[in-house]
Amino acid sequence: MESATASDATAMVRRLVQATNDHDLARLVDCFAEDYVNETPAHPSRGFTGREQVRKNWEQIFAFVPDISAELVRCAADGNTAWSEWEMRGTRRDGSLHLMRGVIIWQVHNGRAQSARFYLEPVVETNEHVDQAVLRAVAP
Repeated sequence: MESATASDATAMVRRLVQATNDHDLARLVDCFAEDYVNETPAHPSRGFTGREQVRKNWEQIFAFVPDISAELVRCAADGNTAWSEWEMRGTRRDGSLHLMRGVIIWQVHNGRAQSARFYLEPVVETNEHVDQAVLRAVAP
């Protein structure tokens, strides 16, 4: 059985998905603590602190991908940590597809995201075989 904090962590993630799908900026931002810390390990310079940056980011996302929707593919929690797998899709203002997939690991306190390790990335469709991708990742 989930502990109260695991239930809180899962509930926060579900509230965030619903606020995203409702395009409700105020409810979305309310899912985050004032001193929220976002770490983006694959892109360290993109990390930030503060709820106001969350607001700024989502104002831009809603403006440029007006039909964005989020799907919570999987979610599991242990204590105040929630592991969540996401797919976000929509149509950009120029008509092109916006598609991101990945994982976000949340630390939740008092029902709000205190921090996250963010691994959500744009999907890149190519015909590249796995052998080519591995070589490209390791070869000079």
